[in-house]
This record gives sequence, structure tokens and C-alpha cells, in this order.
Amino acid sequence: MNEKIRAKEVRLIDENGENHGVVLTSKALAMAEEANLDLVVVSPNQAPPVAKILDYGKYKYELEKRAKEAKKKQHTVDIKEVKVRYKIDTHDYQVRIKNINKFIAQGNKVKIVVMLRGREMQHSRLAMDLANKFMEDLKGDTITVEKPPKLEGRNVTLFLAPA
Repeated sequence: MNEKIRAKEVRLIDENGENHGVVLTSKALAMAEEANLDLVVVSPNQAPPVAKILDYGKYKYELEKRAKEAKKKQHTVDIKEVKVRYKIDTHDYQVRIKNINKFIAQGNKVKIVVMLRGREMQHSRLAMDLANKFMEDLKGDTITVEKPPKLEGRNVTLFLAPA
């Protein structure tokens, strides 16, 4: 590592976890050299900084291992998109409802898009009604409406999120 510790004194913790209190940096370095280990500043924002006598390679490995574990446990929220037409059949509608509930249960947000093509734009009211029907059928204690139905260009969109 070969970085210099700029502080005159450090709060020293040895390889056994014993606290030696505030010690001169030169003495701490000598103790680390004697134990054939490294002096690593673990908390530089303290006054005086906290330094530990330990094997730096092993310390770095442990930090990376902990970071990897933490990353493994975190869940990223995705936006799942469900596209439908305003002329959707009742069975297809039920399938979409089931899929949306599954996505919400997994912790993802859902974007429902009611697509309008060509002359269907004249029936934007029917698309809005369908989006409102989705909203009403899915309303509950597990789902919240993030953005209500809105006509955006040729589509009516609605955003749902887990409660």
C-alpha cells in the first residue's frame, strides 16, 4: 500500500483487537513492523484517526467479500410494461391482471399502456375507460397508483407501484 499516515498520533487497535489508546504514529508503525503486519487507517475522519495493525491483503479481501454480499442481497426495481389494446377480450384482461399482480409481488413497478392505432384515436375515451378499469380492479393494500391514466401521444399510460 505504501501510503503515509499524515497524523502525528493515531488511536491504535492491535491485531488481537486490543485498544492501545492514542499512540504516536511512529510507535504504531514500529509495533506493526514488529508483528510483521501493516498499519491501516480504518477511520480517517476521527480526531485522532483510528488505525489497526492487520494484514492489509486479508483486510481488502474481507471488504470486497462484504461488498459483494451486500450487492447480492439488494433488489433493483424494474419497470415492467404491459401493453394492451382497448378492444381486449375478458380472458386476456384477466391474464394481464394476474401478470400485473405477479410483477407487483416481486417488487417491480408496472406501466400499463393502452395502445391506439390509426383511427382508434377517435376512441381515446374507451382507452381511458379501460385504464381506469385496470386502476379500479387492481386497487388494494398491495398496489398504489403512482401516476393516474393519461393520454400521451397515441397511448394511454398508467403507472402502478407496490405499496
